[in-house]
Amino acid sequence: MTTLGILHPGSMGAAVAAQARRSGAEVLWCPAGRSASSKERAERYGLTPVHALSEMVDRADIILSLCPPAAAEDVARSVTACSYTGIYVDGNAVSPVTMANVSAIVQRSGATAVDGSVIGSPPSDSKSARLYLSGPADALRPVAQLFDGSAVQARLLPGEIGQASALKLSYSSYQKASRALAAVAYALASDHGVEAELLDIAEGRTTSYLAETAYFPKVAARSWRWGPEMREAAHALQEAGLPSELADAAAAVMGRWANLKDTSPDLALVLEELHTGPHGERT
Repeated sequence: MTTLGILHPGSMGAAVAAQARRSGAEVLWCPAGRSASSKERAERYGLTPVHALSEMVDRADIILSLCPPAAAEDVARSVTACSYTGIYVDGNAVSPVTMANVSAIVQRSGATAVDGSVIGSPPSDSKSARLYLSGPADALRPVAQLFDGSAVQARLLPGEIGQASALKLSYSSYQKASRALAAVAYALASDHGVEAELLDIAEGRTTSYLAETAYFPKVAARSWRWGPEMREAAHALQEAGLPSELADAAAAVMGRWANLKDTSPDLALVLEELHTGPHGERT
């Protein structure tokens, strides 16, 4: 039986870990310093607690990091400090250069780095997600096998470290930035009392995020994670010599929703927060 360590069981991490467990793996997690919500998710999905990160490092064949992108390098350093020598999968939404940094960090202790990206909703009985993997070919198959027959569809990319991260940010830079732009457009129309007309225009098209106003509060509540991801997308665009202003702007928009972290705001509050500056002042 393969043993997987998960860092850390947020909504996506816990759901992905649960699929590995259902496929026969033992899944370890470290409760030290984690929130009550993380502990509740870990218990619900039957994850096995360990006393310290060092115990996870000693027992795990594979460690999967799914954390806010800004913490990816620090999380890798903490694992390296415990002399980990197994397979380390960074599944975070980071730029290819950041992923290269993570790879260099974990290799210091003799671990093998795998570049991963999760695309889709947290997997469940009714939803599936894709886990793209790139890096050393002999390390990809053991990771993919963790999810055989589960709601996580592992897909191996032929390239090296950076391929999976580039794919993730290529997709999310559009998907998430466009939702933020739709919210700003709706807020402008709302300020002038023409939101109904704007929706009428949008709904006349085959698909449009502008017509999905019920999703704006979800975007706002997740922006504490999505904003840093947009910063990483901006880095990736810059690294490729492409314009990064839209990704930077989307991150700035999401920064105005910082106070709504993991809440269930109504649409009126979401639009109101768009008028608040970076220091809490009304703009």
